[in-house]
Amino acid sequence: MTLFWLVGAVAAAAVIAWVLRPLLARKKAAPPSRAAANVAIYRDQLRELDADLAAGTLAREDYERARAELEARALRDAGQPDAPAAGPAPQALPSGRRFAWALAAAVPLAAVALYVLVGNPGAIDREAQLHASRAQVEAMVGRLEARLRENPDDVNGWKLLGRSYGVMGRYGEAAEAYAKAAVRSPRDAQLLADLADVLAMARGQSLQGEPEQLALRALEIEPGNLKALALAGSAAFERKDYAAAAKHWERMLAYVEPNSEDARSIQQNVAEARSLAGDAGKQETKKQPAKPQGGVRGTVSLSPAMKDKVSPEDTVFVFARAVEGPPMPLAVARVRVRDLPYRFALDDSMAMSPALKLSAFPKVVVTARVSKAGSAIAQPGDLQGASAPVANDAAAVNVVIDAQVR
Repeated sequence: MTLFWLVGAVAAAAVIAWVLRPLLARKKAAPPSRAAANVAIYRDQLRELDADLAAGTLAREDYERARAELEARALRDAGQPDAPAAGPAPQALPSGRRFAWALAAAVPLAAVALYVLVGNPGAIDREAQLHASRAQVEAMVGRLEARLRENPDDVNGWKLLGRSYGVMGRYGEAAEAYAKAAVRSPRDAQLLADLADVLAMARGQSLQGEPEQLALRALEIEPGNLKALALAGSAAFERKDYAAAAKHWERMLAYVEPNSEDARSIQQNVAEARSLAGDAGKQETKKQPAKPQGGVRGTVSLSPAMKDKVSPEDTVFVFARAVEGPPMPLAVARVRVRDLPYRFALDDSMAMSPALKLSAFPKVVVTARVSKAGSAIAQPGDLQGASAPVANDAAAVNVVIDAQVR
């Protein structure tokens, strides 16, 4: 009965408010949780996989791969907020003493109706659904942890675990997972940037020290990594080195769509940093990063015959190799198909190894490769093109992507 009186009191208070404020707008009730719906869908899909495995229609290897992909999608969805419900335009309540008396007379009926609704065992308990969603996510993370204990060299598994911990707000554990992945893949620029991000969150949202060093290391490997550029600029801004912050952020403009919302936001940040540095009005925001001194320069373009085989978001690697020397690339740049034609400049600052610099080899070949998988290693189906042997300081080198890797 206590619940009954509490609900009745709430109903009475609501009616009094309506009587005193007859023009208050009504609002549409929020729909059921999207997170709860997603959990139900994933649970059904897992049951289908289990049934296929038991029936012998799905191999164990395919089952494990499908389950891992399904759990990865569920973990990503867990970090997304529920979409707000769209409600109709507010409608004014009718006013007048007659309506007030009628509404006041309905208090007992409203209280009884609410009591029946709350006491109904079939009513939706949103909090219980959200708790179930969290339990599902934690269970999937637990299974991923177990798999990694059996296979600790699974780099992608450690990355996924790091992202999962980050979504759950467990930044210290996310940093540990990313660090284990980085030990096994030390030249993954995006991985280093992700590690820098969660490490900063774990240290009170400060990028000073190791987080900034990780971001700078990522930029040595991949000068155009957007996340690393953003973090390096934020770290410089945090320690009030506004000129350095503007320089990092300005380089981002070469990798985003001109006149897009992202480009405008970056330009505002650059303008603020330059203003704080006392350089406002002295330098214009550049659309391309400054060309480094020396090195080999030129343009990469895509053959018209290959345009139907790529998408704008495919990764393009541009690298120089020695004509006579080690097979390892001497300098590498990474862009997207949407950036083509791309004016490149490869020099010693982009070296894959400090011991192998472009300037140490007189003749090089510049190659450009489109990788749908985003991997620097050539795979069948990739598209590529290469220049003739040129000097290591040649300019106006033309590279056309016109062949498919077999």
